Amino acid sequence: MENLSSSREANSGTVVILCGENQTKIWGASAAERVRRMAAATGLTMEGAVSEAQAPRLLVNSSFAFDPAWFRFMAQRPDHVLTFGGRPVLALVASGDPQKAEAVAAAMTGGAPLAQTDGLSVLAFEDGAEFHNVELRKKEQPFLLPLEPANVAAIERASYYGAYKGVTDILTKYLWPELAFHITRLAARLRLSPNAVTAIGALLSIAATFAFFEGRYWLGLALGFVFMVLDTVDGKLARCTITSSKWGNIFDHGVDLIHPPFWWWAWAAGLSAYGRPIGGEAMWIALAVIFAGYVLQRVIEGVFIRLYGMHIHVWRPVDSRFRLITARRNPNVAILFFFLLAGRPDLGFFAITFWTAASLGFHLVRLLQAMAARRAGHEVASWLN
Repeated sequence: MENLSSSREANSGTVVILCGENQTKIWGASAAERVRRMAAATGLTMEGAVSEAQAPRLLVNSSFAFDPAWFRFMAQRPDHVLTFGGRPVLALVASGDPQKAEAVAAAMTGGAPLAQTDGLSVLAFEDGAEFHNVELRKKEQPFLLPLEPANVAAIERASYYGAYKGVTDILTKYLWPELAFHITRLAARLRLSPNAVTAIGALLSIAATFAFFEGRYWLGLALGFVFMVLDTVDGKLARCTITSSKWGNIFDHGVDLIHPPFWWWAWAAGLSAYGRPIGGEAMWIALAVIFAGYVLQRVIEGVFIRLYGMHIHVWRPVDSRFRLITARRNPNVAILFFFLLAGRPDLGFFAITFWTAASLGFHLVRLLQAMAARRAGHEVASWLN
């Protein structure tokens, strides 16, 4: 089982060479543009022709579309070739053997299987190898399909779901994946950047906060729903279009981290305007529990990552299942929605207070159990490995 996020680094001297031409676009970008973005993200450079390169060559077949995970994976494996139906898709040919590189390039541009694979280890896509993607918390085989106009819809769908986290909350996982998919496609066609989507979402989040303060809960939830969907879209757009950036990641995670406590505070403050006021002391005690629970859960997650090099949510299957409903923003909003539907937003507020405390207790116990397991000499590793 290969671990895509912790494998050895690609050779920075490797050059990337695109073989053939293909004008079919996915997510608004041609094969050449996608390969250029992959190379830049991996710290590699592009070359014009096989004969010009003296360094190791990563040859890329323009007739195929594939998950960037395959690019990173193959960039780390000298003298390996990835094939689809016998045809070479990606091949890293070590320096010192230009004839080998030229033979692979000829097969790629000619649309033919490799006549011979002497000196190359073949990895066939059809063998179904799965990888543990640490960043997206899942185990699967990355997509690879012929890049043809008839396949564009299937490729974009495979690319989108390939960029989806395997372990996340119940709403993100089950309620709006299809809706977010179509919005992501629209954003790509409108040439919206992921940061622009994040910015729109941030404004909606602020508007929802003010609506909650005024006791206009249905308006706030409507604005919050759109924001939560866009919070899925920006990350998927960045991964599907291969336009992720350090600043974009900070912007997205910063918005995600900061706004939830303000929502819960605004919800509590808006109860008076709604007509369901609660005592000041009870409100501030509940808010203290919510804020402390929110911060301490994040601390526990950080400690777990530091100690064991993985998220607490992927240690055992029970942790991944609990992530569906743990007291994060989306499950809490679902709780508030159902209590508002019953006309009791005040009880909804106390419900998320209780659920935050319960979730904190669960994660604290899991951290202590992991520590005990390590002291007993057991390995603490993800069940996805």
